[in-house]
Amino acid sequence: MLASELVVILAAAVLLCTLAARRTGLPSPVLLLVCGIGLGFIPALAEVELPPEAVLFLFLPALLFRESITTSLREIRSNQRGIVLMGTALVVATAWAVAAAAHALGLPWGPAWVLGAAIAPTDATAVGALARVLPHRYVTLLRAESLINDGTALVIYGVAVGITAGTEQLSALDVSGLFLLAYAGGIAAGLATTWLSFRARRWVQDPLLGNVVTILTPFTAFVLAEVINASGVLAVVVAGLAMSQAGPRIIRADTRQQGQAFWSLTTFLLNGALFILVGLELPRAVSELPGRQLAQGIVLVAVVTVVIIAVRLAYLFADASLLRLFSPRARRRTQQPGNRTWVVSGMAGFRGAVSLAAALATPQHTASGAPFPYRDLIIFVATGVIILTLVAQAPLLPVVARWARLPLDTARQQEEQHLAETTAVANALEALPDVAAELGTDPVVADEVRTEYERRLATLNALRDGDQGDDDGVRHLARAAQYRDLGLALLALKRSTVIQLRDERQIDDAVLLRVQAALDVEELRLASRRNPGDDGGEGEAGA
Repeated sequence: MLASELVVILAAAVLLCTLAARRTGLPSPVLLLVCGIGLGFIPALAEVELPPEAVLFLFLPALLFRESITTSLREIRSNQRGIVLMGTALVVATAWAVAAAAHALGLPWGPAWVLGAAIAPTDATAVGALARVLPHRYVTLLRAESLINDGTALVIYGVAVGITAGTEQLSALDVSGLFLLAYAGGIAAGLATTWLSFRARRWVQDPLLGNVVTILTPFTAFVLAEVINASGVLAVVVAGLAMSQAGPRIIRADTRQQGQAFWSLTTFLLNGALFILVGLELPRAVSELPGRQLAQGIVLVAVVTVVIIAVRLAYLFADASLLRLFSPRARRRTQQPGNRTWVVSGMAGFRGAVSLAAALATPQHTASGAPFPYRDLIIFVATGVIILTLVAQAPLLPVVARWARLPLDTARQQEEQHLAETTAVANALEALPDVAAELGTDPVVADEVRTEYERRLATLNALRDGDQGDDDGVRHLARAAQYRDLGLALLALKRSTVIQLRDERQIDDAVLLRVQAALDVEELRLASRRNPGDDGGEGEAGA
């Protein structure tokens, strides 16, 4: 099949599955997976292969960079102990448990460890797409875990593949050195790439070129880490986190606005296409698996799925119990909402792209030229486990979340409206006379700006006090809503007027585009003034 035809099919499938998900309420990744499985039985599409290099270089850097740049570094710092342990100790425990189960079901230890390492890490894109039913804090912790555990898993995977293929003989000291290189080298590569990116921005003022620098950042970090045999995944994550902290100070507003639109669309399409391609692999994996191993593979899929969920739950409960036992502060903090929280976290350990890429990257031959043992079975089991965890766990997660009665997470909304915006507007009002004097602003203009800022501050204060039943606040919110609605209606009239002038050939199309761009900015500014209870969605970092 031609690449152009595949692109059209993937884009159309992403569109239709997303629309179906919004109508039915089902998670879109589940529908995308099912669609991919169905497409895999079409002869022309059955020939489509998903090279591991494409996942590791084309998909992962962009998706992980987006996840990293929108992840709260403050939450990571405040929960760094748990995140680091889940990204290391839990991965090792999961890889060992899967390897032990696979060995008990007939796999030699070498291929069993390859399978265990491939299945061990959770997937950041799957977690980001499927865990949105949870409060922000839980989503942040799950995303942070999945962003760092790939490095641990890929080191174990590399060691297992090398030993099984007979290309490496490693001691415990060698393995420790590989872990150190993976993490230290990945962090260094990510920081170095971010530093180069910001240096390049000093020479680039155009928004288009500035976003080219941003796009190059995750791919450069990945390649740089791979060159030194470090973790490319961790390098991308570090670059994204560093960009989220320094970007708001360095990146200009026009560059940031353009970049956010690009990343939103690009990662949406990449994420959807990736889930479809994962589904496409299942029919291929079944067809390439020898018939005598198919029953063994089905049993392994079921057993390994149960094992990874059980190990995750056991680890979370054991870690929480030990922490409460030895830390009075943690004991006070974890009394509410109780152990149900860990059940939710245990059910949110989705597998995805990294696991599939690792399985597909298993070499076809050993150092002696013999076929790599059980390679087709490893790919089949990994694909089956990914699909089963997504299809089975994703619909259950909202049910488990409701059962757990997780506390409402309104901290971000409070910080946004009642601290960040209010403080910023109040400080601007206080500094307005000095700034106006420094710029030589006409007093009439300064008074108009002051009136606008005072109106905005009053609206924010009314939003803060609205739940207290203050009549003045309610009236002010009503006036603010009318102000917004009137402004939007007039903007619609202005837009239709300009379009009519273009249709009557009184102005050129290029003039329409420029005027329309200005109207769009004004419309977005007005529309962003939401009433209490409106859903503001996930915030963006300064990319």
